Amino acid sequence: MAEEPAPKPGLEGRTVDECQDMIQRSFRRFRVLGHFLSSFGVLANEQFRINAPMVKFLKEHLEKAGCTFGDNFIKAVHCNNQISGGYVRGEGIMVCSNHINMQDEVNQVVIHELIHAYDDCRAANLDWANCAHHACSEIRAGHLSGDCHYKRELLRGYMKIRGHEQDCVRRRVMKSVTANPYCSEAAAKDAMEAVWDICYNDTKPFDRAP
Repeated sequence: MAEEPAPKPGLEGRTVDECQDMIQRSFRRFRVLGHFLSSFGVLANEQFRINAPMVKFLKEHLEKAGCTFGDNFIKAVHCNNQISGGYVRGEGIMVCSNHINMQDEVNQVVIHELIHAYDDCRAANLDWANCAHHACSEIRAGHLSGDCHYKRELLRGYMKIRGHEQDCVRRRVMKSVTANPYCSEAAAKDAMEAVWDICYNDTKPFDRAP
């Protein structure tokens, strides 16, 4: 199972039905207003394009790889753990409604987990209990999903500009892999470093990192 860490606690989240509607909207292209960056005293009110087309792109390539994508493959659920979502082999993708507030958050969880699903589909021997296998998929999901876009990092309170993307991916990989009951912190770090170069540079099904 691959899990996506939840944002910092704050708002109460959405209902399951509201989140399910947001999942359906993740397959459509639209724009949303930017966020007020109160800690910096500026208003980022320009509209930015959500990567909703990535959801459709990944869905299509998952199906091309021979994996089915039924109506219930992505579902909203109430989660007790502090996670935004996850992917479970044979069950599909869950999005944690009570830890989600915005459409962009839903999109990012869906995109991130679809990359895990794609990895699981294309690699017949992928073992989620293997720390290196898990780390590789987390590296790819963090790098290719847009999780570590500098705007999202600013909103999380990380102000580093140069080299921020790889630092962010590493931080989020460690958070996810150490949550794997088969991976200690030391094992997670060793696994991440061992597979970093090959997995970070593996951009399939994209021609290059979006």
